[in-house]
Order: sequence, then C-alpha cells, then structure tokens
Amino acid sequence: MPDVFFTSSPHWGAYIVLYFFVGGIAGGALFLAGLLHLSGRPEDRPAVRAGYGVALAGALLSGLLLTLDLTKPSRFWHMLFQSNTGAPLLKSWVPMSVGAWALLGFAAVALLAGLGALGEVRPDRWKRTAFLARGLPGGILAVLACGLGLFLAGYTGVLLAVTSRPVWAESNLVGALFLLSGVSTGIATLLLLRRRTGQLPITTDWLVRLDRRLLWLELVALATFLWSLRPVLDLWVGWAGAVLALGVVGAGIIAPLMLELRSTTRTGQISRAAVLVLVGGFLLRVAVVAVSSGVYSSGAGVAGR
Repeated sequence: MPDVFFTSSPHWGAYIVLYFFVGGIAGGALFLAGLLHLSGRPEDRPAVRAGYGVALAGALLSGLLLTLDLTKPSRFWHMLFQSNTGAPLLKSWVPMSVGAWALLGFAAVALLAGLGALGEVRPDRWKRTAFLARGLPGGILAVLACGLGLFLAGYTGVLLAVTSRPVWAESNLVGALFLLSGVSTGIATLLLLRRRTGQLPITTDWLVRLDRRLLWLELVALATFLWSLRPVLDLWVGWAGAVLALGVVGAGIIAPLMLELRSTTRTGQISRAAVLVLVGGFLLRVAVVAVSSGVYSSGAGVAGR
C-alpha cells in the first residue's frame, strides 16, 4: 500500500451509491438499445424502445441523486456553467466535470431516441418524431447511444480509480468491473420488462445468452481486481468482504448463471436470475464504496478503519 493518500474519505452516502447503481443500469440499457438498433432486426424494436426509455429514466434519476447529494442542491448548475458569467464550464482535466457533461449528453440522446420510439408506437400523436427512429437520424443516435452508454456504465468506476484512496487507487480495473456490471444490470432490467414491452422470445434469448457471457467476464474481472489488490486484501476482512463474496459473487453472479443455464424463454427462471443480477450489481457498488470509505487518513499514511 502506498505510504501517503492525499484525500480523506469522501463519506459518500446512499445518494452516491444509488447513482452508481442507477447510472450503470441506464448506461447498459442505452448501449443495448443502440446495439440492437444497429443490428437491424425488426423483432428487436420493442427492446430498443424499452432500452431508450430505461436510459432516459435513469439519466433523470441520476441527475436528481447527484443534485440531492450536493451541500447546496440549488447550485447544481455550477457543474455545467460558470456562476459569474453563465458560460459553459468544461474542465477536461476534472473527471467530475467531464462526467457532468457526459450525463447531459447521455440524457439528450436518450430523450431524442425516446421521442423517436414514441413516433413508432403512437404515430397518431407523435408522427413528427418518428424519423428519429429510422434512417440516418436513427443510426446516428444509435451510434451515440452505444458510445455514451458504455461511457456512463464504466465512468463511475473510472472516477473511483483516479482518486487517491485505498483500494480504489490500487487498481485500474474498477472501471472495467463497473462497465461489465452496468451492461449486465441493463440486460436484467430489460428482461424484467420484457412482458410489459412486448419483447419477442428471440430477443429475450439473445439477451440471456449475452448476459451469461457478461457474468462470466464479470467473475473473471472481479477475481483479477482482487488479485491486483493483494497488498490491501486485509481491508476486505469484514462485512464489505462478506457482501462481496456472498452477495455479489454468490447471489449476483453464480446463482443467476445457474438459473439462466436451466432456463428457457417460457420459464420464470429468467426473471429470478434478472432480480439476482440487479441485487448483485447494487451490492458490488456498496462493497467497493464501503471498503475504502471505512479507511481514514491522518497525516501521512493510512491511520485505520
């Protein structure tokens, strides 16, 4: 472990943990919607529309959670604009500033794509926006959706990695771990909504098969992440380690894999697996935030937990 950490614990509470979780789902859903749009299969359109809707709702909720976490929520706009001139404020060297603008762009893409989806399903009232779901405009939005979706899904992990905090700063794999988890939880959300959105079995089967691969990759990434933390593995001794082992690995990865391997698109196994994936994704963020937040600095070095 390095001798000096430059920051004390940020003492992040429920709002930030929920933002990490909701942002991951939103990013995963937007990426999946864009990917399915670009694949061009008509039978995937219900899932595309659902993905854009989940992404927009997640972007709005993420913005609300970040605003509520501020000491003075009424000044949330200071993250985007200069307080004295009102000019746009983008500090490319500050991860939080980049993230604030990325979230704004994310919400804009999700909104436009969502309007296009409304034009598809409600041409009587929204026919003017239907062009956003097809042709060149739809393709451009889908490409942007893939990029911004992956960015938001992994951004929170990268944000942790660039801090000067134990565990978070010890490994560059936090972003990759959160990215895989975000796409997986995005799939889980779409699977839970499949009946409401009219998702066809062929799309459900594709999502389940993709989720299996992602869960295996997440398990490998988590093992590699822990291996890279060998000097500070003792910090995981406690409730955070128990949550990681039992809640994330056991309930959030292994159990869904077993359920999905036995499932068909006509069984309730898929829904149970999806719920477990969401629980595991939430607990992953709880454990990773808690394990470092419990360590405080006093002068030079790590003073204790």
